[in-house]
Amino acid sequence: MKAITWIATLMMVLTIVQPAEARRTNRNKKGAIAATSLPAAAVRKPAAAPESEAAPSKPAAPARTPEVQAVVVVMAEQQKQIQDLREEIQRLAQGMGQTEAARQQAEQTSKEAQARATAAEVASEQSKGTVAKLDKDVAELKAELAKASTASKEEEKRLASAEGILSRFRFSGDVRMRYENFLQSYEGCDTCDMRNRARLRLRFGVESKLNEDFTSGFYLATGSFTDPISTNETLGSLFGRKTIGLDRAWISFQPKNHKWLQLTAGKWAYTWARTPLTFDNDLNPEGFSEKFSFDLKNGVVKNVTFVGTQLMFNEVASGSDSYALGGQFGSRLQLGKRLTLAPSVSVLSWTRPDAIAKGLAGKTITGNVNTNATTPDGKGYLSGFFYADYILDASVRTPWERFPVRFLLDYEKNMRAANSHDTAYWGEFTFGQTKNRNDVQFLYSYAVIEQDAVLAAFNESDLRAPTNVRQNRFSFLWQIQKNTTASYTLWLGRTLDPSLQNTSTAPGNSPGQEDPFLKRMQFDLLYKF
Repeated sequence: MKAITWIATLMMVLTIVQPAEARRTNRNKKGAIAATSLPAAAVRKPAAAPESEAAPSKPAAPARTPEVQAVVVVMAEQQKQIQDLREEIQRLAQGMGQTEAARQQAEQTSKEAQARATAAEVASEQSKGTVAKLDKDVAELKAELAKASTASKEEEKRLASAEGILSRFRFSGDVRMRYENFLQSYEGCDTCDMRNRARLRLRFGVESKLNEDFTSGFYLATGSFTDPISTNETLGSLFGRKTIGLDRAWISFQPKNHKWLQLTAGKWAYTWARTPLTFDNDLNPEGFSEKFSFDLKNGVVKNVTFVGTQLMFNEVASGSDSYALGGQFGSRLQLGKRLTLAPSVSVLSWTRPDAIAKGLAGKTITGNVNTNATTPDGKGYLSGFFYADYILDASVRTPWERFPVRFLLDYEKNMRAANSHDTAYWGEFTFGQTKNRNDVQFLYSYAVIEQDAVLAAFNESDLRAPTNVRQNRFSFLWQIQKNTTASYTLWLGRTLDPSLQNTSTAPGNSPGQEDPFLKRMQFDLLYKF
């Protein structure tokens, strides 16, 4: 500021001095000129102009003396110096103005920096508080995590324990929806109406490994309590609830170090080879089973199995119980890479089977009708029952992995029949499988069962008649998904000898008249879980 004030004062002085100096210089010029021209006027007088001249001539310009010329030069130099000084003063003033602006800018920047520093200091203090709070929060979080980790470990232990328990259980079951119809007619029949019905089946089971040697389980299923050979429930009973009963419950002993031994007690699935000719697939026997199965390293004989069974079918409070004792010998033979044979022979002796006839007569057992030969009141059998059953099960691996072939032959004879109607045959052929998605299978079976070949109460429930029957079955199955199967089955059968006692015949048929074929079609959708 002092420099700017000094420069302004200097410029003011120059402004005042320059006009005064110029006036003094002009006065000096005039005085010098007057002094120089005055003597010439005093010495010389102008001559009178001749009369002949029209006008006087123009006076000549006075000449500059050296002194005047020197003064002019000095003044010009002073003017130049003054102008240079002015320009220098202007440059200094501009520089000083820029310096002042820079100083002011620096002062403003300093103030802003000071403000930012103050704000940063405040923020730093706040950050210190925030960091301290964060440190506290982190410490609390670590403590919570430690607690959570401890709790998680304890939860993992509990889950591992629960998984260990649950891993010992296996859950399974299925739901099946069925539509079926019946058609049996002949010329002149007025009561041969087609029957249509929808049926439902539900099964659910749990199997548990109690320890290394024992397994147990139970299954629930729909179906009538008095029908041992069917788990179907017919829809259309005035929206009534469907019954669910205990279908299986058992304990099995199979030592870890002796896998060849299996002892089973309760109500269990079949432990021996059989076909629907003797027992329906939905029936589960009750009693005891002893199975001895030995795997061999022989090139042909891969396994031999012995099974003993004690079936308890009628226990009474007083008197003698009814039971069946049986046994089976079976093996598995490998003939080459493609053919596997599973032959078996079994016997089953029924003791006091009349309890079954009484149950059928009194409707305490439902399902199949009684087509065996009976006493006049229907409460006793004319024949005894001792099954001799021979089965050959052959499986063939074809070049097409999804289309294996299976042949099943079953020949059975009742060794205690009181008549000649004592033999039964069952043959079955399958092509394909139902394991993977979009698998298909074709099945055909043919059966001839004479009147007293087997007990009518317990064999296949979908036949035209349980005994004294000739039966055909055609089936096509499609595996829609891994656990979903759609199928169509046509049962085509007729009574073998319509003249026998307890024969099943078409409505209105007279005794001895040939029985027309009964057509029974079933459309099933099965879902397994």
